[in-house]
Amino acid sequence: MSAPRPPLTLLLTAPRGFCAGVDRAIQIVERALERFGAPVYVRHEIVHNRHVVERLEAMGAIFVEELDQCPDDRPVVFSAHGVPKSVPAEAQRREMIYVDATCPLVSKVHVEAQRHFTNGDEIVLIGHAGHPEVVGTMGQLPDGAITLVETVEDAQHFEPRDPAKLAFVTQTTLSVDDTSAIVEALQARFPHMKAPHKEDICYATTNRQDAVKAVASRSDMVFVIGAPNSSNSVRLVEVAKRAGAPRAELVSCAADVDWDALGEVSTVGITAGASAPEDLVQGLIEAFRERYDVTVEHVSVTKEDVVFKLPRAVA
Repeated sequence: MSAPRPPLTLLLTAPRGFCAGVDRAIQIVERALERFGAPVYVRHEIVHNRHVVERLEAMGAIFVEELDQCPDDRPVVFSAHGVPKSVPAEAQRREMIYVDATCPLVSKVHVEAQRHFTNGDEIVLIGHAGHPEVVGTMGQLPDGAITLVETVEDAQHFEPRDPAKLAFVTQTTLSVDDTSAIVEALQARFPHMKAPHKEDICYATTNRQDAVKAVASRSDMVFVIGAPNSSNSVRLVEVAKRAGAPRAELVSCAADVDWDALGEVSTVGITAGASAPEDLVQGLIEAFRERYDVTVEHVSVTKEDVVFKLPRAVA
């Protein structure tokens, strides 16, 4: 007779998983395939999740890093993270069919940066070097118009051309707490620095961080489902640890879990980054059910009802 399975409470956070911008971007690729047929090219991973990318590849999407890898006669979709202005300009020059899947909240940051630039302000972008969203935002304006600040130390050493003509914008997927520390450091030095009218960090990033904070201190372990190149997913691990989780780990799916290393646990928190599909969450819950006598407790901090319209080209 098999031994009884140990009891385990899973704290399942909400909101979790797909945000409205990711949902929209994936729909854009699916609709483009329906409308134009395969193949449809996508510049950069549409969202940072291999499971999503592989499903779309099976439908006929071809993912590339740059526009010069795309033929002129097939449609191309730009990823949810946004692209430098030079990319659609080149697509227009080549008379390509293109659909921009940039998240509207990222587009909002682009508009803000342009407005500050038009007003003659020097712009600080708080974000992570090399992230596609940062590359896209910096590429909205001429070289040198935007200075990237990644840490509080960067903020303390930043020397503007004119402290009276200064504004900041942020990457949308950052840790709310880390960003506020950087903003405080900048505003302590430059009290007249212009801030966004509304927080640049997107509602979905903030909500998922709040949800993981609500379960962190109650959990022996927190699992975040997401990709290692997904900024918002990596931040969720950091937020969980800072909020009191003894252990927190990023996994792409249940197959990544090292069950032997889990040890004795009675309560485990589960969340998912904004580009992780719900079937991966359910797969992880099922994997726990195979090993434990599971009770699922739903921990919700807010309800999300945001929906973004599709571009006219695929609507």
